[in-house]
Amino acid sequence: MEEDCAETGNIQRLLEEIGAGLDQYLKFEHLDALHPGYQWREYLDITLPHKGVGIEQVTQELVGQIIPNGSAVTKPGFSSFITTGATSVATLAATAANIAAPQRYGLNAFNFLEELSLQWLASMCRIPHMQGIYSSGGSVANLLALGAARQFAFEKIGHDVAANGIDRQVCVYASEESHHTIQRSAGVLGMGRRAIRTIACDSQGRIRVDELQKAITKDMKSGVLPMAIVANAGTTNTGAIDPLQAIGEIAKENAIWFHVDGAYGLPGILDERISHLYDGLALADSVIVDPHKWLGASVGVAATFVRDRQLLYRAFTQEPADYLEGAMEQEGSSPSVIEHSQDNFGIPYYDFGVELSAPCRGVVVWALIREIGVEGMIRRIRRHRDMASHIAKVAKEHPNLELLNDPTLSICCFRYVAPNIVNLNLFNQRLHRRLIRENENLPSTTQINGKLALRPCFIGARTNQLHADALLEAVLRIGRELANEIV
Repeated sequence: MEEDCAETGNIQRLLEEIGAGLDQYLKFEHLDALHPGYQWREYLDITLPHKGVGIEQVTQELVGQIIPNGSAVTKPGFSSFITTGATSVATLAATAANIAAPQRYGLNAFNFLEELSLQWLASMCRIPHMQGIYSSGGSVANLLALGAARQFAFEKIGHDVAANGIDRQVCVYASEESHHTIQRSAGVLGMGRRAIRTIACDSQGRIRVDELQKAITKDMKSGVLPMAIVANAGTTNTGAIDPLQAIGEIAKENAIWFHVDGAYGLPGILDERISHLYDGLALADSVIVDPHKWLGASVGVAATFVRDRQLLYRAFTQEPADYLEGAMEQEGSSPSVIEHSQDNFGIPYYDFGVELSAPCRGVVVWALIREIGVEGMIRRIRRHRDMASHIAKVAKEHPNLELLNDPTLSICCFRYVAPNIVNLNLFNQRLHRRLIRENENLPSTTQINGKLALRPCFIGARTNQLHADALLEAVLRIGRELANEIV
């Protein structure tokens, strides 16, 4: 019988069918979604259905047509961008939250884990004395941090910028290797993208501290309000870590907000071989890290940490609404005994960021850490860094490979070379496209000092040394084939 609401008695069986389809997908034996002869688009591209087919048919279509033609991002050999497929425990936790706690408020177990997991995450990543909030990704996480920085800078001069708007020119200092979301945040926050002062980097992609100090001195003399300094704890391009200690000291000397973008690279602090590179993190006023990158969460989980979460409140509060606050017990009101999970919203995350409606993300981070612990995370970080180091070692020694940048984290930039190749950039671009179309080893590319590099970034929980070896083998094989085609 056709229903106009979700069925309630068969979710276990249907989830088992979906689970079986996902298990098959995770064998990675399927072809790419755009393989020759693919027909899923013709099957799915129908007009708006006026009559439903029911949950059983929808489940069959998910398993038969949609899951097998999903994204290449989840493949263990995918090392293109800094995103990956969620671990199984992250998927389970997110599914549980979707059903049992669809909103991030109330005094329930899921919302309890929102704050607990933030504390765990801060402790694991050695973020000192800060409180946090989850958001959808590094874009919003950086936006929130810079929103707090904006509030801090203007409150120092007696102006509530969130309430009354920007009334003077401000600037944010960020290196030329900073993520482009910093510029976008400046635009969204009303400062303008041109408020970003781009600071030059050294040959390793790290911000030049001398150039930073020059820029700050110049702006202060011209009456521009310095709002924040952004440092990278692992750039997207090469994984470079800025000199955090030196930058933090400059920030404190000039009373400027110090923000550390560790969306990708902050978990690298777990590897004691490079933990010293994060010295100075304790000087930060805000830090971000994305569990959906190196930690294996499902996409849509980032964390912003600040020293004073009330700054976030003053920057992003939506102001009281009768239908919200009036529906809950208020502090100091009578009766004061909390007897129901809906008697109180709990921690007002909705006033610390830009989302009123938001999923419970903390349960995903809780599940990731609970499953393998800090020790398991350390092993993963070390494994991925060792893979990048291995490729770098081979690239230094092999006559047909060239290392373009020594890896700091889990990114290695290298290329194929041979005496008969005139245009190495074009050659390696062709090599890269052939790699991608083989659908097994899928790095991205970047530019290092004008040279096009193959750029694997290893972060997948299912990715191991075998995949690094397979990538090297494929690059050398394809490189030879293409070189032999040159007359």
